[in-house]
Amino acid sequence: MPGQKVLKEKERFVEEIAEKLKSSVCGVLVSYKGINVADDTKLRKSMREAGVDYFVVKNTILSRAFEKAGLSELNAHLVGETALALSATDIITAPKLVYGQVEASKGAYRVKAGFIEGKPADADTITEYAKLPSKEVLVSKLLFVLQSPMQRLAVAVSETAKKLGGVPAA
Repeated sequence: MPGQKVLKEKERFVEEIAEKLKSSVCGVLVSYKGINVADDTKLRKSMREAGVDYFVVKNTILSRAFEKAGLSELNAHLVGETALALSATDIITAPKLVYGQVEASKGAYRVKAGFIEGKPADADTITEYAKLPSKEVLVSKLLFVLQSPMQRLAVAVSETAKKLGGVPAA
């Protein structure tokens, strides 16, 4: 039986993870069985650079943290090896990075489930979010759509002016 010191340390660790869960807008549970060290190191580096917390946690500790964070529905997915990717700022980055690893590993790595803005999500939902374009791509597409009518108007005015022999002085 573990001593009081060990139990207090585990309780502190559960509280720490529960706080991370509560402050994150998105989290992804993954199975990493069969992933090699090089791929795992590469994934961890990309997660760090993107500001995503990624760590391996014992299922019993994660289960207690889910209870404290109000995500107990995710306990059903705590079977086998489990890693957790948490994003505090946006709901696309963590799923996108995890999904990239799923495709690169050819099945050795898989999404179990996750949560988005405090609500549990199944693996299919997390995968759909991963396939969405990034915020920058969406903004650039929006700007292109907004700019297109103005460009067409400018071209039409220019062509009309050419046909009329120039623009009269004001």
